Amino acid sequence: MRALIQRVNYSKVIINGKIKSEIGHGLLILLGVENEDSEEDAIWLTSKVSGLRIFDDADGVMNVSVKDIGGEVMVISQFTLHANTKKGTRPSYIRAAKPDISVPLYKQFIQRIGDELGKKIATGEFGAYMKIDMENDGPVTIMIDSKNKNL
Repeated sequence: MRALIQRVNYSKVIINGKIKSEIGHGLLILLGVENEDSEEDAIWLTSKVSGLRIFDDADGVMNVSVKDIGGEVMVISQFTLHANTKKGTRPSYIRAAKPDISVPLYKQFIQRIGDELGKKIATGEFGAYMKIDMENDGPVTIMIDSKNKNL
């Protein structure tokens, strides 16, 4: 699983011209699932993201997590995070999981992070064309891949 995590002041997802969900200060997480991903990846990534210390403490040092600040979280499915651009100029998405694999893991990640943080998680709509309006705070943007957990 890959997560592109952005610290945001706000984020909202728009589908067919209507706001589906929105959050204030917290994390916008773009989540990509690949064919080899499993429940173990979702568990590891949830723990990593919920504890990621990328918010400022009282001294202005990035030392506290979204859980510590009581921040909000939005998770959006993003199969293009698994784009392969090695050959040519048209990305290949062969490693991105099909819905029968990706939907359950996407939902599991949302459930787990919601349980970990003790709050409802804002989402988009799996497979829909979405527009994301957000203000990156910092900017702080971090990529985490569960395949690199042992590195």
